[in-house]
Amino acid sequence: MGRILQKEVKKATKKDLALELGVSRASLYYHPKRPAKDLGYKEQIGKVLALNPSYGHKRIALALGRNKKLILRIMKAFNLKPYKRRIKRLVKKEDLGKVPSAFKNEIKGICPLSKNVIWVSDFTYIKFKGSFVYLATVMDLYSREVIGWTISIRHNQDLILSALRDALRRAEAKPLYVHSDQGSEYNGFEYMNLCQSLGIKVSMSAKSSPWENAYQESFYSQFKVDLGDPHQFESLEELVEGIHLAINYYNRERIHTSLKMSPEEFALKGRRKVEEIVSKVRGT
Repeated sequence: MGRILQKEVKKATKKDLALELGVSRASLYYHPKRPAKDLGYKEQIGKVLALNPSYGHKRIALALGRNKKLILRIMKAFNLKPYKRRIKRLVKKEDLGKVPSAFKNEIKGICPLSKNVIWVSDFTYIKFKGSFVYLATVMDLYSREVIGWTISIRHNQDLILSALRDALRRAEAKPLYVHSDQGSEYNGFEYMNLCQSLGIKVSMSAKSSPWENAYQESFYSQFKVDLGDPHQFESLEELVEGIHLAINYYNRERIHTSLKMSPEEFALKGRRKVEEIVSKVRGT
């Protein structure tokens, strides 16, 4: 009896199933490609973040040559996020209750179209083995390139003077403006004397207005992510080397969101454009 019933039951084919569901037979063999593609994008994004932990979706899109909306969707789907630091500003006791500087913000509204028009300067601190290591930098606002820097275990006028002198040596030029905050280091006689002797106009942010030097603020925030945990370095010498490597990485490799390329590449393209214009003018 069991055998007879078994013979009478007809095995359903894929054609029968397709007719029953009202779809084509080919659709039964379809496997959506999007999940597989998304996993591929996830892996690519992960590799970029491993080398550039501070990259957001815009920089990752530029690095991979993909649409930023696509990258943002994948990052949200897989909860991929760049590393972000909680910023704590160093409050200097000597600046508390200080009378505002006579210098004002001279670069507000100016957009430099070439190098050596506006340099911006600032310094930050790095906690290391129970003490602080200080880094002062000078950035060319046109290319966002860090053109001068110095590292010290003291935050004083020599720190920022050395960074400015380093920038003047590397750039082999002087800017029209040098901009900073109103820290006591930047109000010192030697710093002011150097700028004035070279004919450089001093510009300063309003007191308690870090956004007026946002370029440097943003640089330090991302720089510390690229540097990583300072305690990975066993000695001060290794930390100093790590700082130099991180600055060179920023200048030469790291994609800047507004520039859509590294600062060094942007500066090189700008120089080539100027050379082309000069060549055309001379040729006419």
